[in-house]
Amino acid sequence: MYLFYIDETGNRDPRLQIPRKDGTCIAGDWLYVLTAVSLFESKWHGFEKTLNRQKSSLTQRIHHDRGLQLELADCEVKSNWIRQPAERASRPFLGNLTERELIDLIELYYRQLDHHNMYVFSVLVDKRHLHRYMDQEKLHRKSWELLMEQIERFMRAMHGRHQAIMVVDDVAKEMNRSLAMKHAYIMDQGTAHDTWLRHLCEMPMFVRSELSNGVQLADLCGYNIYRAFKNNDLKYPFFQRIAPAIWSTSKRMRPPARPFSGLYVFPPGSPLIPLVEQFEKEKASAVSS
Repeated sequence: MYLFYIDETGNRDPRLQIPRKDGTCIAGDWLYVLTAVSLFESKWHGFEKTLNRQKSSLTQRIHHDRGLQLELADCEVKSNWIRQPAERASRPFLGNLTERELIDLIELYYRQLDHHNMYVFSVLVDKRHLHRYMDQEKLHRKSWELLMEQIERFMRAMHGRHQAIMVVDDVAKEMNRSLAMKHAYIMDQGTAHDTWLRHLCEMPMFVRSELSNGVQLADLCGYNIYRAFKNNDLKYPFFQRIAPAIWSTSKRMRPPARPFSGLYVFPPGSPLIPLVEQFEKEKASAVSS
């Protein structure tokens, strides 16, 4: 069994101009990213214990120095909390870490990708090229469908005898229900591209992100992908750090091998597609040299 931890970066609002009460508008975020990281079931214990023991060590240090008693649920790592000083300071765990401790903890997350042979998959939605009928719910459900297709292709190519289950952040009852209904429909009817999901099973598992290191790692990876493509900067160091974990099809597969096939841009016509292709060429050139 493979676990796929999933998180989103950006917002689901497809509007490029957001009206305000005074009659003016502000620019909407044009990029939405849905990211998954894979983990084989037998690797789960080592993955969890490695990160939780480090967090426990840090909370003991904080208790010794500050007299502050923290629990594991207080130790969530989120990309926007890390990047924004005010947010970080408001979090009892992150706000009491030294710069060195924080850097080492984040690097420990990234090292799990290498150590446990984890792969990264992302659907990048360019809202600038969406049809007008696309609302927040449709955007999220379409992204989920495309991510399911990515995971099915991976499982067929790499782990045909195994099954996969999706693990996602528990956000709100109605949103969870909508996603689960879409998931159930696709499992029964296949995707819009006639992909039958033979290697996915069960409904999505909704978990609390503060207690799921897998969801937290998906959040970190998702932001790095979002940041690199939003700013047209694929040299972004943290994107480069996770790039080796982005799934690439092998030479034995049909269709032929394609580096970074784990990145899927929607819809067709987005200028992000040539950006992905450029990055693929750079990787292929680096491998051959």
